[in-house]
Amino acid sequence: MLKRLFYEENGQGMVEYGLIIALIAIAVILVLTNIGGGLNTIFGRVETELETAGTTTTP
Repeated sequence: MLKRLFYEENGQGMVEYGLIIALIAIAVILVLTNIGGGLNTIFGRVETELETAGTTTTP
């Protein structure tokens, strides 16, 4: 019975797919985290420019 446990391959494919999906999910989270910081900076600049433009008036 112990020998059969080590050599049985029925669930092996599902485990491999699970690991691949987990790695892809980690990569997507890392990319979105990095992009999120950049977008925050961009929108912060836009907000500052809009505030500045709203306070200055041209004759």
